[in-house]
Amino acid sequence: MCQSFQGHNREVTKVLCYPGSTWIFSASRDKTVLMWDLNQGDEPIQEFCGHELVVNGVAVSPDGRKLCTGSRDNWMCLWDIESAKCEHRHNISRNLVTHVCWVPGSFSVVQTSEDKTIRVWDSRAWQVTNTFPAKQYIQTHCDVSPNGNYLVSSSNGFGGQGCEATLWDLRQPGCKVVEYRGHIQTTACCMFMPTSPGGTARVATSSHDGAIKIWDQTTAACLGTLSLDGAGPLVSLVPTDSSSLLCASFNSGLHYIQIDQGSNQAQGSGAGSGGTGGLDIKVVARF
Repeated sequence: MCQSFQGHNREVTKVLCYPGSTWIFSASRDKTVLMWDLNQGDEPIQEFCGHELVVNGVAVSPDGRKLCTGSRDNWMCLWDIESAKCEHRHNISRNLVTHVCWVPGSFSVVQTSEDKTIRVWDSRAWQVTNTFPAKQYIQTHCDVSPNGNYLVSSSNGFGGQGCEATLWDLRQPGCKVVEYRGHIQTTACCMFMPTSPGGTARVATSSHDGAIKIWDQTTAACLGTLSLDGAGPLVSLVPTDSSSLLCASFNSGLHYIQIDQGSNQAQGSGAGSGGTGGLDIKVVARF
């Protein structure tokens, strides 16, 4: 461990790094969001207070001036980062926010909710501009493609019912493109993988069933699966480049995953095993 940050008094729910900076934002069950700077010690440099329940969503505007937060208290809030002042608040009944992300290069914010819907907000007027057709199950997470054209969301579920991730076209709000089906418990996280030059666009998902899956973004074909035996629910993912990602688990910490084109059977390292499909997917380190 290189550095740790102490400031929340309850569990941390989300962590966000603002690209190209040393800023980190953390949301918590203590109803706050804290801002940290890697170069300014282990004390928070800003605190955003005002929610009444756990904060599950945090996103920063492309210009680094605004912070969006969403909570189970039904409030979506927009903050000025420099002053930590809440500039806009909007409450929608039953909008128990599960995740928030900012659309790259735009004024739009997307959020998922326990009411099974996805909403797109205009950060200038702080109003909902589009509400997608409700899914059958709670929407747990979302991510926006780097070009801002597509959204992927994930669903909870059990016994293979629900448990899918869905690709949406943001240029045609509410337009479902494909679904990624194969997990047998809640799909907790879904992320677009960075695409290498000439490479296939891919989506990664992690699930409470203990599996990570890599999908062809366009065809929804499963390109590979890695089961992390004994790791418990896999609650979040973050790609580090086009061939690697980090996965957080309930029981066995963080797993650093390498993805290679290769044999039809991948042998995991440590807690990772059972990789199947056209990709070699393996654990190369664990924290």
